[in-house]
Amino acid sequence: MAADLTENEKPTPPWANEIPEGSFISYSPTYKVGEYFDRFKKDSDGKLDYYFYDPTEHGFEKSRKYLLLVIMHGTSNALEGDVCINYAGAEFYSKEEYQSILGGAYILVPLAPEYRGDDGMVHGHWPETDTKTVYDLICNFIKKHAEQNGGISKKAILGNSSGGAMSLKLSYDYPDFFNAVVPMGAPEIPDEKLFDLYDQNDVHLFFAMGKRDEICSYEKDVVPLLPRMKSMKHCYIFTPDWVCNGDHGIASINFGFEMGQHCIINPMHCNLMFDDGTIMDPNLPQGITGWLSEALRP
Repeated sequence: MAADLTENEKPTPPWANEIPEGSFISYSPTYKVGEYFDRFKKDSDGKLDYYFYDPTEHGFEKSRKYLLLVIMHGTSNALEGDVCINYAGAEFYSKEEYQSILGGAYILVPLAPEYRGDDGMVHGHWPETDTKTVYDLICNFIKKHAEQNGGISKKAILGNSSGGAMSLKLSYDYPDFFNAVVPMGAPEIPDEKLFDLYDQNDVHLFFAMGKRDEICSYEKDVVPLLPRMKSMKHCYIFTPDWVCNGDHGIASINFGFEMGQHCIINPMHCNLMFDDGTIMDPNLPQGITGWLSEALRP
């Protein structure tokens, strides 16, 4: 892992000479991985496995409705075992601070049926999965785990990388099912037809993508859509010039392919707050959890 390398061994990202004076490169998220894994359970609906967090098992009263956060992981993350909970950006939503702001929320992390083939490549990831399979899983989860405790009030789907693309596809195919959609570094950019569906169904969009994303071009793919996005009924645009980790450093993750700026999940997972408490976006004093609590207000 890049974080275990010496300073001389760490690869220099191709954009190193472009960073602002006084900035530094951060090679790994600064938060601890796995601290809250024991708050999640694992289950299956017969087609897909999934991790989930039940707020009524962690201090929240039963017999009332709570939010549901469906969080879609990125490619290959399902092969990482419990670590997928963190890589998907779901782990910290089980923290008391996040749950308190949200007023309690179920967390569902569907697992793509991924496997590594003889060719060494990952197969079975989200682009190869039918949206109905995931939709059915969500409905089955609600019936099995939430309805017996009071049910679900509103629903949001969040997704990182290919999981972000899947969150867009699911909300396109089921536009009246989700109340909020949060694609993060999605390798596929939505079109204006999807924005129209969101407006028609009163869906809140939080669009998160670094301006230097290594997968999609901000200038080519996003800028032409900005006028329409800004005219939407409910749309927040978070496109930082540099994607940073909690230590204020500019994120670099290079395992043969530099993708630090693609991994906007890092700051999003830590609620758009630096480790020292500084807010990453002054318009979001409570971070993404504050935005979600407003978007999903009963």
